[in-house]
Amino acid sequence: MSRPPTFSPPPGARAHRLHTPRGEFAVIEAGTAEKGTALLLPGFTGSKEDFIALHQPLAAAGYRTVAVDGRGQYETPGPRDDESPYAQSELAKDVLAQAAAVSDTPVHLVGHSLGGQIARAAVLLDPSPFVSLTLMASGPAQISVPQQQRVKLLRDALTVMDMTVVWDAIQAMEPPEETDTPALDAGLDDRAALRHRWLGNSPAQLMATGRQLCTEPDRVAELAALPLPVHVLSGEHDDTWPIPLLDEMAVRLNAHRTVVRGADHSPNTDQPEATARALIEFWDTTGHS
Repeated sequence: MSRPPTFSPPPGARAHRLHTPRGEFAVIEAGTAEKGTALLLPGFTGSKEDFIALHQPLAAAGYRTVAVDGRGQYETPGPRDDESPYAQSELAKDVLAQAAAVSDTPVHLVGHSLGGQIARAAVLLDPSPFVSLTLMASGPAQISVPQQQRVKLLRDALTVMDMTVVWDAIQAMEPPEETDTPALDAGLDDRAALRHRWLGNSPAQLMATGRQLCTEPDRVAELAALPLPVHVLSGEHDDTWPIPLLDEMAVRLNAHRTVVRGADHSPNTDQPEATARALIEFWDTTGHS
C-alpha cells in the first residue's frame, strides 16, 4: 500500500492559486525554470500534495515544478452536483489553460493515473504547449476489472451517502488502489489530513472521473502519431494497470520506459528519489523548454 503523502510544502515551495481564463486552481510550486517547467497532475481522489517529495530534487536539477489540484479536487472548487464540468474534454481544456498560465514556453507534462489520462486528452487536443509527456502509473485504456468493481462500489456509495459517511465506509474496506488513500496505515495526523482532503473533493467530480476510469478507450495509436517524446513510468507492482500492459503500451508508443523498484501504484510517494531521478533523466534528454 502506498505511503500517505505529506501535506506540508517542502522548504522553497509555496502554495498559491494559479489564475487562468478557466478559473483559479490551487497549486504548489517550487524551483526556477532554468531547464524548463513541469506541470504535475494528480490521480483520482489525489491532490497536488502527492508530488510534494518531488519538488526539491526536481528544483535542484533546474526544473520549476507546478503541482495542481484539478477542478473539483481538494482545494480547487468545482460544482458538487453537476457532472458536466468534469467531462474529460473539459478537464483537458483546464490543463491547456494551466500550461499557458505557468509558462510562455513548452511544458513537461506529468500525469499520475487518472491524471495521465487527462494529460493524454490535453495533448491530443493541442500538443503545442508541451515538450514531453510522462504517463505515471497510467495505462492505455480502462482500469483493471477488479479496480473497476471497487470504483463502482465507491460511485454507488456516493449516490446514497454523504462524503463523511463514505469516508468512514472506505476505512472499513479495502479502497480502490486508484484512490491512493492509505489512511489505515497512516498516523493520526496523516489520517486527519487525508480525511480533510477527501471531504474537499466534489462528489460530482468523483462520480464523473470514476466513470471515466472504468470506460476510457484505448487512444494509444492517436498519441503515438504525435511527434512528442513520451515516458511511461510505473512502480514494479500495479493492480490498476498490470505491468505487462504498461510495458506493451510503451512499445506501442516507442516511449522511454522506467520501472521504479520498490514502488507500487504511486512511485511519486513510494520512491520519490528514484522517481525524480527518472524524470530528470528523461527531461534532460528531451531538450530544454
